[in-house]
Amino acid sequence: MRAVQPVLRGIIAILLLAPGAAQATDVARAFLHPVQIPFKAPPRPETVPDTSVPPNTEPLTPEEIKRAEALLPLLSGRQEYWAMGEFVHLGPPVLPVLVKALKMPNPRLRYNAIETMSMIKDPWPASALVESAMEPHELVRVREHALRVAVRLNPRVTPRAIQAMAKDSHDSIRKTAAFEGRYVREKAVIPVLISLINDERRFVSNTAIQSLLKLTGRKTVLHDWAISAQKDREQWGQEWTDWWNANKDTFEIPEPRKRRKPL
Repeated sequence: MRAVQPVLRGIIAILLLAPGAAQATDVARAFLHPVQIPFKAPPRPETVPDTSVPPNTEPLTPEEIKRAEALLPLLSGRQEYWAMGEFVHLGPPVLPVLVKALKMPNPRLRYNAIETMSMIKDPWPASALVESAMEPHELVRVREHALRVAVRLNPRVTPRAIQAMAKDSHDSIRKTAAFEGRYVREKAVIPVLISLINDERRFVSNTAIQSLLKLTGRKTVLHDWAISAQKDREQWGQEWTDWWNANKDTFEIPEPRKRRKPL
């Protein structure tokens, strides 16, 4: 486009010098010297009433339970999003049926079942999700998602999962434990995060220290974790260990900072 503009300007300049070009003068000058048109922001959309059907809160009938069990295989395939919506509409009473999907052989089905639980937003299945997160033979992405959803549904039941996953041989599992630990406001998580500072993987260690700073609110020396060696991290981890041993009996996790409302 930039290469074409000089050519167009040259053509217009020649036309301005040609006889009978007086009528095109204003148009040509407008092209050579474009003027910005005032912009008026579009009006804000009006609020409309919510017409969605609320989720069910009544206990399921035997027929509804059979229908929900028949929906479980559909959580993987062409109708999976429709099936997830049906489970969400059935609401918290359907969770005992949905938990059965965590033991079914299809990994995508298990993953979608966990996602459906997160959309229902009831804390009841958190313990079952913790078991899935701790299952060593489960797929990594399913374990990670199970822990994420369990932390958001009921973080109080998740410390034992974070403790187990922090010792896992897969570095992605350890990083997930280090990251989700910042949302678990339990003192039992702090020594687990401190132990991950010495992790051989730098990104796991860096995630653990960020979670510790966020969870404890402790003011400490800012080390360069991005270019640190494992020996450095072992030394810095010892600093956190000494601090925790001296303060664990009296330390209270501070209240999280409230997010500022957008202007």
